[in-house]
Amino acid sequence: MDTQLKKGLIEYYVLANLNYGDSYGYEIVRTVSSHLPITESTLYPILKRLETQGKVKTYSDEHNGRLRKYYKIQPNGLESIRNFLESWEKVEAIHDYIKRSVEE
Repeated sequence: MDTQLKKGLIEYYVLANLNYGDSYGYEIVRTVSSHLPITESTLYPILKRLETQGKVKTYSDEHNGRLRKYYKIQPNGLESIRNFLESWEKVEAIHDYIKRSVEE
């Protein structure tokens, strides 16, 4: 997959993942990597940016005697997903146009 396209999709994939339920960094990497291979060093700046934008919120909870940082989607994050889905219709139209150009 094209690097720029991948970069654009990761943020929404992470938000969608969090919409299924709160999660922590390592678990998010495992889930997202099933479709878009990423590393923790790629994920954490994205999570930080989403937090700064108010799309996710963090909290800590104890797990096996250690604090684990969890991420929770916020209404702003859900709205971001909805906007992405509306925009995707335009992307599909562009995709169809490009596809037709090589099929003719």
